[in-house]
Amino acid sequence: MSTTDPDVQRRILHRLRRARGQLDAVINAVEQEKPCRDIVTQLAAVSSALDRAGFAIVSTAMKDCLTDPDTALAEDGITTEELEKLFMMLA
Repeated sequence: MSTTDPDVQRRILHRLRRARGQLDAVINAVEQEKPCRDIVTQLAAVSSALDRAGFAIVSTAMKDCLTDPDTALAEDGITTEELEKLFMMLA
């Protein structure tokens, strides 16, 4: 992901770190034999955080393509078809 906006990159990294922390909580819950409800709730939180990070990455690439299509596509080596497939993988 090549983004010139450090704020966007910071937000994406924050979401990924949050997901990592939530995944650690899931692992701890399983190891401590916590109730199923607690584990599934944490798993849902991890999944949601990862989805949000993924959508932020893809939407940033799409914005870059709209702003300067030739440069954005060339820098990442990605086609518009690939970008669409990536988006659909998250949907």
